[in-house]
Amino acid sequence: MTPIKACIFDLDGVIVDTAKFHYLAWRRLAQELGFDFSEEDNERLKGVSRMDSLNILLEIGGVELDDAKKEELAQKKNDWYVELISDMDESEILPGTTEFLTMLREAGIKISLGSASKNARTILTKIGLIEMFDAIVDGTHISKAKPDPEVFLLGAKELGVEPNECVVFEDAFAGVEAAINAGMYVIGIGSKETLHRANDVVASLAEMTLDRLVK
Repeated sequence: MTPIKACIFDLDGVIVDTAKFHYLAWRRLAQELGFDFSEEDNERLKGVSRMDSLNILLEIGGVELDDAKKEELAQKKNDWYVELISDMDESEILPGTTEFLTMLREAGIKISLGSASKNARTILTKIGLIEMFDAIVDGTHISKAKPDPEVFLLGAKELGVEPNECVVFEDAFAGVEAAINAGMYVIGIGSKETLHRANDVVASLAEMTLDRLVK
């Protein structure tokens, strides 16, 4: 049995639920472009990079734009999103998160973030958890989106551990695939139906114990 030396966490839907803020910003953009964007449509954007998300949104609206205009819209959406998250505090932390992170630190297990979000540091600072992380790998460090394993492999490298010594926590199908592609054990946060490829699935980090990390 390989000892677990590190845990790597996605941000949105695992530590905090910023999906609602992303959705409001994307919907505002869609409405500005003249079409509606439903919560069901938003499910397709989970775990997907900003530009890929914009391309999906434009595809839903049947809108074609050049790269310069896309960059402009992606920035506009992000500005709205940053505005929405500026009031975040520790009340936004999902159940069991602080307790489980504390448990890991006390056990000497290293902790990294592995998120496509370019606002990860801002969010972790707002909710008061930034000191809990030994490494933060976010959208400013990576060039390939999940399911590419880059974000998780970089996290392992930053922590000085091997991929098979890591456990990843993910709420999105693309993220689970990225962890599998990285050669890591993966625990899904959410529904077993969606995250059936994960090694284990819990409803939230409130269900996690150190024993559950053992492969």
